[in-house]
Amino acid sequence: MSARPAKAAVFEQLAADGVRHLFGNPGTVEQGLLDLAGDSEVGYVLALHESVAVAMADGYARAAQRPGVVQLHSAVGLGNAVGMLYQARRGGSPLVVLAGEAGVRYAALDAQMAADLVAVAQPVTKYAARVLDASSVLRELRRAVKIAMTPPRGPVLVVLPADVLEQPTAEPAVPASIPHTRAVPEPAALARAASLLAGGARPLILMGDGVAASGAQQALTRVAEALGAPVWGVNSSEVNFDATHRLFGGLLGHMFGADSARVVGGADAVLIVGTYVFPEVFPELVSPFAQGAAIVHIDADAYEIAKNFPVDLGLAADPALALDALAEHLARLPGRAGGAREPQAAHAPTAAAPVQGRERQADGAGAGSLMECFARELAAQAPPGLVVFDEALTACAPLLRHLPPRRAGGYFQTRGGSLGVGIPGALGAKLARPELPVVAFTGDGASMYTIQALWSAARYRIGATFVICNNRRYQLLDDNIERYWAELGIAPRAHPEAFDLSGPDIDFTALAGALGVPGRRVDKPGQVPGAVRALLAHRGPYLVDLDTA
Repeated sequence: MSARPAKAAVFEQLAADGVRHLFGNPGTVEQGLLDLAGDSEVGYVLALHESVAVAMADGYARAAQRPGVVQLHSAVGLGNAVGMLYQARRGGSPLVVLAGEAGVRYAALDAQMAADLVAVAQPVTKYAARVLDASSVLRELRRAVKIAMTPPRGPVLVVLPADVLEQPTAEPAVPASIPHTRAVPEPAALARAASLLAGGARPLILMGDGVAASGAQQALTRVAEALGAPVWGVNSSEVNFDATHRLFGGLLGHMFGADSARVVGGADAVLIVGTYVFPEVFPELVSPFAQGAAIVHIDADAYEIAKNFPVDLGLAADPALALDALAEHLARLPGRAGGAREPQAAHAPTAAAPVQGRERQADGAGAGSLMECFARELAAQAPPGLVVFDEALTACAPLLRHLPPRRAGGYFQTRGGSLGVGIPGALGAKLARPELPVVAFTGDGASMYTIQALWSAARYRIGATFVICNNRRYQLLDDNIERYWAELGIAPRAHPEAFDLSGPDIDFTALAGALGVPGRRVDKPGQVPGAVRALLAHRGPYLVDLDTA
């Protein structure tokens, strides 16, 4: 192949790998690369902040099940993006991040915006590299795609110095090779797993997003029904199990290990699949499992197996293939010819075990709340294939009741702890699945981390819609400090002023309008049906400011 500047070859390589969108925020050191963007098959999606670009790419990658590609500007751009990259790393999103740099020749000068970008990115990526010669640019890009897409998936960084991109390269652009890594355990190991789990009188299953990543939902259902085991979500932000199934227990909380301990402590046989345990902010330091409980852990990532607590059997394997084979072994066990076992009533969801998204049912999200009315009406009017991107953690209980997650790819929740994923995540999901209606729910506080994403929605006419659950507070912090006071025996008092978002109130409809997105305020039940109709009928982005105080 004839030589051309490496900056042109970058776009050829992205096109060869089927990349349709490059999410980014430009800077001067990337000007040579971006000067060619208009001539490429890859569409550049401009975001007004780096966190928006990464969150859009994250939502795209989750919905499309293919790499989301991001362009960032040098050290300052990467620094702005680290929080969202952390979320992508925790959630296993296959992102390819291209970070610009002034040039290799300036490395010794400690110039403006200079930093060791690889070192900055290493804690929040699977892999990070800096290209030093044009002949390796496409090689590194293919390697990045391969690593991002190989389970366990995750974000990768490639640093592209400007002077390297100006050099010629004759390397052809060909699609990256993604290795086939789906493996099934050997029969003897599966037989032991089946024996351990079937031997329990009070079985339990803990599932995570590795189930959705491998398409293991049906296989998980077969195993759960064979064991009669309740299924609880751990680090579960996608549709890993039908939320209306009789064996669905709920989602374990993400804050306190004591809540998880109350759910798992009574089980005498536990299957963990597609997650590590436990991902709370304040996890238990000692094993919450009952002494003598048989524990089997299946995950595509061997590192996650028994990472925190011992297990009896760890199987590093593809969850779908492993669960399918496990179901067959369970069916062959003596006395199992009749198929499914009756579920253990002792493991039904209880008020003593709060689950993520249900803590506020009695306070601001109850039967008479506007959130309840809105969720009920949205369910009644919902078009086929509605996709929900849910970041409204303290207000989403009615949403989960009226629009329970059932269909793979139909529900996405925030993960990793980064606020602000709701609006840009929904935009990415809509770009990935333009034929489906997409609605995002986020909080007033969370939305302000990435409200600039509305401008990108308007600029590119991305027809996702948004609901701001507006209680004028960081409600989750209110809930958590009340628990903190109770644990320390501190009498309740006024919540810290830092948790209050009123004074002045944020006028979200005016703010959205200034960014090019129409919307309306809803603060009375009678306004709900019309607002839902407008949300679903509008061609293009639309926002509802929903009073949930």
